[in-house]
Amino acid sequence: MKKLIVFDIDGTLALSKSPIDSEMGRLLDRLLGLVKVAVISGGNWPQFQKQVISRLSASSILDNLSILPACGTKYYHHSSTWVKFYEESFTPAERTLITCSIEQAISETGLLPEKKWGELIEDRGSQITYSGLGQHAPLKEKQDWDPKFTKRKILKTALDKVLGGYSVTIGGATSIDITVKGIDKAYGIEKLQEKLGIVPAEMIFIGDALFEGGNDEPVRKTGAYCIKVRDPEESKRIIETILALLG
Repeated sequence: MKKLIVFDIDGTLALSKSPIDSEMGRLLDRLLGLVKVAVISGGNWPQFQKQVISRLSASSILDNLSILPACGTKYYHHSSTWVKFYEESFTPAERTLITCSIEQAISETGLLPEKKWGELIEDRGSQITYSGLGQHAPLKEKQDWDPKFTKRKILKTALDKVLGGYSVTIGGATSIDITVKGIDKAYGIEKLQEKLGIVPAEMIFIGDALFEGGNDEPVRKTGAYCIKVRDPEESKRIIETILALLG
């Protein structure tokens, strides 16, 4: 059986920027009692605390949990308390280049929304994220905005032309995540191997954005066994199967 189960968050463990529900929390509690678990997603550390960590029970074995925010460009491991293992931050010049490139691409592609909820561009230190309707858009608005990724594929194509040294990937319901090329979820998998001594062949990765251009796609090249899911409900059924196999 595999030794490490790795999850995306939005669209996999929970709806976009929403906390995991009580059923998912119970399933993860059970899983943490049997095997090591990692969560790697585009959100920043506070988002992980809100969506996942705060929803686990007090008895959950957190030393079995690794957290990799910003698509694996940061790594937190629990050992009595949460400790940051690394962070691959942008330089000020890189931040300016990426932000200006996003603003220009939005203008050129005509994708500036008529209404927005919060800032469209968020600097997460080691990742810059574009959110099509703003960081605080209502879930229903986000789900309706780009369900087939059409708008974001147009924007990604425009950004790929000007950000050749960076990784531009699609994730969440409205997001595009930008990291240094080579420092992505595959990089996060490598760091999990380094920290935990578990090779990718002994890992299962579960995510909803394993398609070409998705921010889960880089994991495919690592050798981890990848399972693409439609939504958190499908993830629950997969976790139940893993729990049954673990006994």
